Amino acid sequence: MAKLNILKYGNPVLKKKAEPVTEFNEDLKQLFNDMLEAMYAKNGVGLAATQLGVLKRVIVVDTTRADENPQVFLLVNPEIIQASKEKCEYEEGCLSFPEITETISRSRKVTVKAQDIFGKPIEIEGEGLLAIALQHEIDHINGILFIDRMSPVRKLLHAKELNLLKKANTPKKKHK
Repeated sequence: MAKLNILKYGNPVLKKKAEPVTEFNEDLKQLFNDMLEAMYAKNGVGLAATQLGVLKRVIVVDTTRADENPQVFLLVNPEIIQASKEKCEYEEGCLSFPEITETISRSRKVTVKAQDIFGKPIEIEGEGLLAIALQHEIDHINGILFIDRMSPVRKLLHAKELNLLKKANTPKKKHK
């Protein structure tokens, strides 16, 4: 099993848009295994391949609690095809922003079209936390971070933490 580190804020890969998956093979299955391992190791509810430095349109989501049967979604090329106008606010965190949480407003309900691990088309309706997690992870594969959804005032309140994270995780320029 490959041990992949979750990229932190400051790494430029997090702001890149991921490429569609066209091959459904053993490498994709291994990517899903690596993503689930990384997500569960950090007690996350979702993870995008871009957070592991893999620019593929792949996400994993599991919003179940420890005392519930897991309901894991392994989604390839996901896109939101319907989002409710009704919003909800939720205290979000992100594995790429350890220790930072913020209340973010998102659609209360979404419908997501994707492919499963074999390339078969699937559709998922999510409400509440599942809808939030789906939107959050789909943002990641589009190069959008949860801080991009914060108000300027809230971002300012996190400025010190964000600057420290960015400084620690921005690749150093090589001098010639």
